[in-house]
Amino acid sequence: MQKFFKLTSMAMIVLAMLLLSAGCLAENATSSNQGAAKLNKFPDFKTVDLAGNVVTQDIFKSKKVTVVNIWGTFCPPCIGEMPELGKWAGQMPADAQIIGIVCDARDKNDKETIDEAKKITANANAKFVNIVPDEGIMSYLDSVDAVPTTIFVDSDGNIIGETVVGADVAKYKELLKRYLK
Repeated sequence: MQKFFKLTSMAMIVLAMLLLSAGCLAENATSSNQGAAKLNKFPDFKTVDLAGNVVTQDIFKSKKVTVVNIWGTFCPPCIGEMPELGKWAGQMPADAQIIGIVCDARDKNDKETIDEAKKITANANAKFVNIVPDEGIMSYLDSVDAVPTTIFVDSDGNIIGETVVGADVAKYKELLKRYLK
């Protein structure tokens, strides 16, 4: 009986590790037909970033393509890719940018989650804009099945191309190059 319990426990640990390495709540997959990609336009919003600065959908207007990384403070793959995203943000072409959406922050008054997100981004040297969802963004997040999920938005706020579910910075880079052409 002890041997059975040991084997069952080991199998559960291996399964948990596999799920965590792929993405929180989903397998590592790329698809243009997943939940988040069903919407063609990113919703209008007026919210704040982690520092409390007001951010609206106008953030998209200054760049040809914005990489939008939806992540959570509870998600090991999200946190794991943050240093690479921070480095990439500093190397992006002039007509591109990256922003993050901290999906588990309930609103601008969710001090605990915002403080945790600040700690994660600071430790990762990820100095790009990370925003707290408002009602419009929250309604969009209803279509997101797992984090990290990364989408691409053009200067008019249109969602373009593929949605990437799971931590795959190499794929984000490849797609950005394609969308900037």
